[in-house]
Amino acid sequence: MTSTRTAPRSRASTTRPAPTVELPILHIVRSSEIQGRGVFARVPILTGTRIIEYTGESITHAESDRRYQDEMMARHHTFLFTLNRRTVIDGAVGGSDARYINHGCDPNCETVIEKRQIWVEAVRDIVAGEELQYDYQYARDGNETDEDERRYACRCGAPTCRGTILAPAEAPITVPPPPSALFTDLSAG
Repeated sequence: MTSTRTAPRSRASTTRPAPTVELPILHIVRSSEIQGRGVFARVPILTGTRIIEYTGESITHAESDRRYQDEMMARHHTFLFTLNRRTVIDGAVGGSDARYINHGCDPNCETVIEKRQIWVEAVRDIVAGEELQYDYQYARDGNETDEDERRYACRCGAPTCRGTILAPAEAPITVPPPPSALFTDLSAG
């Protein structure tokens, strides 16, 4: 199973550059109890705030598979983000601090793709010092093994933790009984 995550590609501008706007730095990178480094709120962050852009080198899915072969890794660890069907962003190459945002099953952030840019936004108010998390939801192909589940284990610690950074498994579709089975014929008898 291959799971990749990507980031946007920059384009050269043929027009006059837009004025640079200095944005406040809302986060800090430090050691995380979840995994390696994490990104934490430096100040309180309000719901809907666009916190940081996920950036890095734009590569193809084939190149991401060549660079990061899960079967060859003792433990899954990449900074990949899928932008679209053709492009993956490798945050390990020139990427922003967003590459250090860890997965969480009860996240306080989500990613939004807009005009080939990936943004991390707050889905609820976040207190200063709280670790930023979004749900990675790595795609499932229906052929996951117990080894895959272990390779993509979650360490978020949330009470609602599903135990994996893979997308939730789809629940089997249940067909309700026909209406006639729900009622007893009271006229007989």
